[in-house]
Amino acid sequence: MKRFERLRQIRRMDPYEDASEIYRLTAAYEFPWDVTRALELALYRTYAVPSIGRLLAETAELTDRAQKRYDDTSLLLDAVVEHGFDSEQGRTAVRRINQMHRSYDISDDDMRYVLCTFVVMPKRWIDAYGWRRLSSHEIVACTVHYRTLGQRMGVKDIPETYEEFEACLDAYEEAHFAWDEGARRVSDATLTLMASWYPGPLAPVLRTATLALLDDHLLKAFRYAPPSPMARALVRAAVRARGRVVRLLPPRRAPHHARQNREIKGYPNGFRLGELGTFPVPGVRGCPGRNTGGSSAAQ
Repeated sequence: MKRFERLRQIRRMDPYEDASEIYRLTAAYEFPWDVTRALELALYRTYAVPSIGRLLAETAELTDRAQKRYDDTSLLLDAVVEHGFDSEQGRTAVRRINQMHRSYDISDDDMRYVLCTFVVMPKRWIDAYGWRRLSSHEIVACTVHYRTLGQRMGVKDIPETYEEFEACLDAYEEAHFAWDEGARRVSDATLTLMASWYPGPLAPVLRTATLALLDDHLLKAFRYAPPSPMARALVRAAVRARGRVVRLLPPRRAPHHARQNREIKGYPNGFRLGELGTFPVPGVRGCPGRNTGGSSAAQ
């Protein structure tokens, strides 16, 4: 298989009818590392909306159980990508996500915003750092895939097009990004988690590198001092260089899904989708309840 053969395959497909299959090819074959990083940062930036960051701080999902929360979020979202919405695994994953969300006071606006991050941030990341830019077919397919997820989650007033998702995200962040003490604790815990995946002495460097990838609006909301211009330039140049190297490598022949990521550490002996996530006390909204893992995507 040649380097651009899969892209040609994608362009022969219908981006609406074959949306989830195109997204699977993009996320599991063409850009698995990039999509993982982009979705990590997508979820991370939602903490800068105080209503989201404060809820996560109150439930302690990302301060006391950060690894479990990360694992469960990744595994539930990617089960739909790997197996499809109408598979047993896909239905189980969406059902678990919905069960958790119904137990918390999450506004429709916040749910819609989190969905927007799933659509917009991967495109922005891949266009900046990937081995090639996303094609129009892939952009449409990603949009349709997450519109379908949003519909099955009962999200209201979902944007129709990528451009509408992007406009919704930018407007929501402009209106709602703000300082919150609880959200800052969640942010610090997430940065600590990301650093924990690598040897301890690298932690300060990795924290600086992560902050160097964030925009000023996000840094300001968390009250982080911006990295130096040189640090930003070096980190971003290094990630772009990785993309150029990947472009020269043979194309991936086997899919790579979230369950294969080295960052997933909570289930060395395997897992059951129906047992992932939190199990809040029935009828008590806003109560953390019983926990068997991490939370779902927007919790």
